[in-house]
Amino acid sequence: MKAYFSQGLFGRDLLGSIVVFLVALPLCMGIAIASGMPPATGLITGIIGGLVVGVFAGSPLQVSGPAAGLAVLVFELVQRYGVAALGPVVLLAGLIQVAAGLCRVGIWFRMTSPAVVSGMLSGIGILIVASQAHVMLDAKPLARGLENFAALPGALIHAIQGPGLAALCVGLATIAIMVGWEKLRPAKLRFVPGALLAVVAVTATVQFFGIPVHLVNVPESLASAVTLPSMDSLRGLLDENLLVAAVTFAFIASAETLLSAAAVDRMHDGERTHYDRELTAQGVGNMLCGFLGALPMTGVIVRSAANVQAGSATRGAAILHGAWLLVFAMLLPWLLNMTPVACLAGILVFTGIKMVKIRQVKELAAYGKGTAAVYVATTVAIVATDLLEGVIIGFGLSLFRLALLSSRLNAQLRQHDEPGHATFALKGSATFLQVPAMARKLETVPANTKVTINIDELSHVDHASLELLREWERNAQSRGIEVVLDWKQLDERVEGRQAA
Repeated sequence: MKAYFSQGLFGRDLLGSIVVFLVALPLCMGIAIASGMPPATGLITGIIGGLVVGVFAGSPLQVSGPAAGLAVLVFELVQRYGVAALGPVVLLAGLIQVAAGLCRVGIWFRMTSPAVVSGMLSGIGILIVASQAHVMLDAKPLARGLENFAALPGALIHAIQGPGLAALCVGLATIAIMVGWEKLRPAKLRFVPGALLAVVAVTATVQFFGIPVHLVNVPESLASAVTLPSMDSLRGLLDENLLVAAVTFAFIASAETLLSAAAVDRMHDGERTHYDRELTAQGVGNMLCGFLGALPMTGVIVRSAANVQAGSATRGAAILHGAWLLVFAMLLPWLLNMTPVACLAGILVFTGIKMVKIRQVKELAAYGKGTAAVYVATTVAIVATDLLEGVIIGFGLSLFRLALLSSRLNAQLRQHDEPGHATFALKGSATFLQVPAMARKLETVPANTKVTINIDELSHVDHASLELLREWERNAQSRGIEVVLDWKQLDERVEGRQAA
């Protein structure tokens, strides 16, 4: 502890914590509103992410809190089952994460295809833009992405003709300030978050001119925002839909956290992430958030990147940022209540747009067009259906592509100089995915031919391919085709068998 102060680590963490606090404050409230929850629930999650998860975290510089990636899931859950269902679902999701961490499965989450994760984040970004565009008009968003897009023109016309015009101007001004600051800010002031600058400027303008827009509502005491789970709400977890929701929360929160931790590790040269410990810490945090009725949390790349860039040295920065959130929410709630809701919506629209990285299609295509296709398909599926179905579709396509790549087969029919003789050479892996192509090639063998099937370069053959060759040999006899094949050698190569 003495070295922590004598080596200047505390000073680095103190400055970093202030920077992260300034980034986290508007996002905590904005994500809560985007989730259909009171802003105070986002602040509670941010406080727990700092004071609790920061202590036990396995990633030294990652910062946890409410994440835009889960806002869509929370919104759908709250709209369908009510606010009372959120706490038990998040509590169970946290318990799943703790169990996964203790069972040392944290590293396995890194097996997730980057194309699926990127597609998931892009899909979430589009959904956030669709929903928060309505909030920027002081209107209520709908439950699904396509519904929000379909209703947006009508909401925009209604806003322009009514009181929503002022809110729209507030939201657009917020985005304009963030864009301008990102492009024009001086190097010496790079640590000042554009979101904070936008909130301060826009809030001051709204208060000075008395512009009639919806304002944030934070209670005088955070304790009044706490909703402890009841026995009835806990029994609701017996509903299979809520069980699926808890598993979905746990999986997506864990994947986002651990992938974010891997990205943070690439930003600094210090201690590396202990994935199982990080996963367990996240689970403890989510269990506490669920018990208090707050939003679920993940490791958040935006805050974590700000933490690294500010020069933080240890987990102390994340812990201190949670303390600043607690002090601010307890002592200055009246200041938070001056913030326009449309301003926070503008921050999230800007964040959502940045999550949709079109250039990633070109970057992923460098690893194969199929990788880029998985990214696009995952994004479209999430927007067209919902987050869970979209991710499942992305995983399915990724696995299907992997199966195609692992079953490459080169099948060539070569005619000999000697009439009536040919060789059918198989090279690679013969699986059920290659059965149609292999069957078409076999159909081209002329009648009354002696064909030798060469399997010397065949690395693998599955049962479906073996049955195709056997059936073709039986039918070939009726066409006068004589087949020369070492069936014993081929049979030994079938999956699950070993050579004698």
